[in-house]
Amino acid sequence: METVIIRNESGIAPEIIKNGGLVAVPTETVYGLAASGLNSDAVSKIYEVKNRPEVKPISLLVSGMEAVEKFCKDIPKEAYTMAEKFWPGPLTMILWRKPTVPYIVTSGGETVGVRCPDHEVTLDIIRKAGVPLAAPSANLSGCPSPKNIEQVLKYFDGKIECAVDGGECSVGIESTIVDMTRKPFKILRMGGLSRETIFEEAGIETV
Repeated sequence: METVIIRNESGIAPEIIKNGGLVAVPTETVYGLAASGLNSDAVSKIYEVKNRPEVKPISLLVSGMEAVEKFCKDIPKEAYTMAEKFWPGPLTMILWRKPTVPYIVTSGGETVGVRCPDHEVTLDIIRKAGVPLAAPSANLSGCPSPKNIEQVLKYFDGKIECAVDGGECSVGIESTIVDMTRKPFKILRMGGLSRETIFEEAGIETV
């Protein structure tokens, strides 16, 4: 398989996503390996290509809270505050899934991570594809996360249909993950957003 390289535009990437293929996409944190988050077969390809343990759930990239409402339930009001303050940006919120989210995305669990990435090309892909993107980092499991297209291609050239070159990642570290399914809200992974920033800008306490 020849990997098609696209530079700074969505190009054919949305069609590949809709047809069940894999696309490497840029975000402000790290590059992601994306497939339709509603297509179980496509998501299974992510696990296979990355050699990712199937017990590790995958977060969804979305275009905003209107999309989150389609895929998550019992959303706390604080999640809307967090989205208003920090999206698009390096914040992943863990929320209760709706049945529209396949169990392969959540590794059989009832919660799912959602994030709106701060990269216009990837947001354009999400909108044109019309689906959330299941998109873990575009690396082999256990290897460093890629921050530019060259690093992505070292892992996946010839193994995925398309890679979108959106330049160097501006943040360069993974998103902060906050579990918002119960109080007190809990930070599961520190990343591009600090606990202090969450409190100071959104007035939300986390542990």
